[in-house]
Amino acid sequence: MNDLTMTVTGWVATDPRHVVGPTGTRLTSFRLASTSRYFDRDKGVWADGNTEWFTVRTFRSAAITVMNSIEKGQPVVVQGRLRTHQWDADAGPRTDLVIDASSVGHDLTKGVATFTRATADASLVDDVSSGDAANDGGDQDAGPIEAESEAEVGADALLDEVSAA
Repeated sequence: MNDLTMTVTGWVATDPRHVVGPTGTRLTSFRLASTSRYFDRDKGVWADGNTEWFTVRTFRSAAITVMNSIEKGQPVVVQGRLRTHQWDADAGPRTDLVIDASSVGHDLTKGVATFTRATADASLVDDVSSGDAANDGGDQDAGPIEAESEAEVGADALLDEVSAA
């Protein structure tokens, strides 16, 4: 099997969304924005390049720990398999880059974190299973990152596809 495995650093651009499929498989997803940086020699300063957008998906126990650990506006490092998701929208065909993550963590070059080992503690599952209670805190300021509405539509379609499976 040929897979494209990649590592991306960036900023969580949406609150994580958690669903449980009909077979009981847990899925947490969020949008990730990764902006390249380069040194502009003419101006003598660092500048932002293009921003690439990804939908990050985690499954099973990783879905629970990501839901309980990651928030909009936080810097993260994501490693996983890249794939594309295509769908038809009113404005025409759309494509979303999706990373099925094998690892997700905070980017410690941007801040400090404390690690707590995940256990089979029912409270983690109960917190996530209570619906979207973890997402009811309102929107947080993500700094310079704004979610792409068309890409979010594709991400919602992808979640609906998994939920219906």
